[in-house]
Amino acid sequence: MAISKQFAEYVIEQLQGLDRLTSRRMFSGVGLYSDGLFFGLLYHDRLYFRTDDTTRPEYEARGSEGFRPRPNIARMKMRYYTVPADVLEDTEELVKWARKATAVALAVENAKPAKKASGESGQRKARPRKVAPATPPATAPAAAISTAARDGRTRAAATTKKRAKTIR
Repeated sequence: MAISKQFAEYVIEQLQGLDRLTSRRMFSGVGLYSDGLFFGLLYHDRLYFRTDDTTRPEYEARGSEGFRPRPNIARMKMRYYTVPADVLEDTEELVKWARKATAVALAVENAKPAKKASGESGQRKARPRKVAPATPPATAPAAAISTAARDGRTRAAATTKKRAKTIR
């Protein structure tokens, strides 16, 4: 079930008080970003926000469910939880919850190890490519090389070109 356009538009309208809000289609849903940080998603007409150990209890206390794109997979610790309906309908409250989710996303981003400089990536260095010589090595006297070979064409291509000239 894809996300309905009306629901996506409604949620984005409700979140207009959030700084630099953007959305992007992804698989069967929509990703929500604030200032480039992925903090929420829309999936199967439900809104999910990013949580951590400090914000998750409030979601669980209000009956929110963790995001499970594949329900048949064993239960695991969820990072995204459904936003309660009463919060979704209250613009100011929704923006507050979205800011908390954005703060969680920022904390997670800052906790990641710094990216290595391009020279320290740990990847193998590219080997220099072997370059073929510009001209083939001389294997026959210059007089014996056909016009097609000197022009870099195959014998069949030269014959086809001659036939095309005679047909015109």
